[in-house]
Amino acid sequence: MRLFQNSGLYPSYLPRLNQLAAKASTFAARRDVFLHDRFGAAHFLEPVLDGAPEAFFTNGDDDVLQRQWAREQGMKATPTLEAILLAQIEHHRTDVFYNLDPVRYPSAFIAKLPGCVKKTLCWRAAPSGNADLTAYGAVLGNFPSILDAWRSKGCRAELFFPAIDPVMEQYGHGERPIDVAFVGGYSRHHSARGRTLEQVAALAAERKIVFCLDASRLTRLAESAVGRLLPLQKHRRPDVIARIARLPLFGRDLYELFGSAKIVLNGAIDMAGNDRGNMRCFEAMGCGSLLVSDSGNYPEAMQEGVTMRTYDAPERAAEAISSSLQDWPQWAAIAASGRSRVQQTYSKASQWAQFTDLVARIEPC
Repeated sequence: MRLFQNSGLYPSYLPRLNQLAAKASTFAARRDVFLHDRFGAAHFLEPVLDGAPEAFFTNGDDDVLQRQWAREQGMKATPTLEAILLAQIEHHRTDVFYNLDPVRYPSAFIAKLPGCVKKTLCWRAAPSGNADLTAYGAVLGNFPSILDAWRSKGCRAELFFPAIDPVMEQYGHGERPIDVAFVGGYSRHHSARGRTLEQVAALAAERKIVFCLDASRLTRLAESAVGRLLPLQKHRRPDVIARIARLPLFGRDLYELFGSAKIVLNGAIDMAGNDRGNMRCFEAMGCGSLLVSDSGNYPEAMQEGVTMRTYDAPERAAEAISSSLQDWPQWAAIAASGRSRVQQTYSKASQWAQFTDLVARIEPC
């Protein structure tokens, strides 16, 4: 199978990538720097991470990366990023196109694919407005309610899961000096998450709490010296959170944090109903932390009191964390059990086997 996997970058991750890849002067060098940092690796298929010659990977929205490839291939003038991506697919002689960024490259893009492409799949585990993905052979995701929503729009939708990055095994085998870590977005749209963070941040007087928050632009403005003179109070984080907030972490730095934390706090945002199992759950458990997350319907291997712990309301999160830390030997054993279970259930090998099975079952273009 000649696999082409396309992904995309978070805007807040781009400065880190540019710093890491400052000396990367070729397409391959910059791509290798990105893959080595492991940002988003839970979604990257085994042949990509193994560097298999028949697999091609790119971030189709990375202007620097894509224009490096275009220059190396002698593309004339200033092609669009879409034109570069199409040229890469044709140059690679792709059989199977797997897209992690389908809202940017929806059905209209699929209609332009070269004839070598026989199967198309995409990952989308979030509501996407009026995005049209019906031209894809299948939309993949791990939230059943969102898959049902795609089916109601005329898409074939199939259950598929992130996988544990094998590199995670390098982290979290020593002391865990951080009591609680949280990494994620924060804005006024994260109402339940905000209440949870506020409750847990109050433990910082007695516990080592680390919040690495990707705040919205309005939140950053509201908390600036100028912003405090403007009527932006609703966009400011509560003082108890702002006092301990750090900049967001990505890639191996995130693995290092989770490997140093006893507990990783997670809180879903209201997009998938009662379905749970966002990528942070896989990252936390893969690095051996105790996942403490809001109650709901979790994937296999994420079981309350067996491999993780849940809370049933934002106001109960701090209580769950405090009691876990007070009886840490018991909950440390549960965290270890969780790590073992997710490694077995969601390995890269099993993810790839499931993917190849899906490819075999979907209709050709």
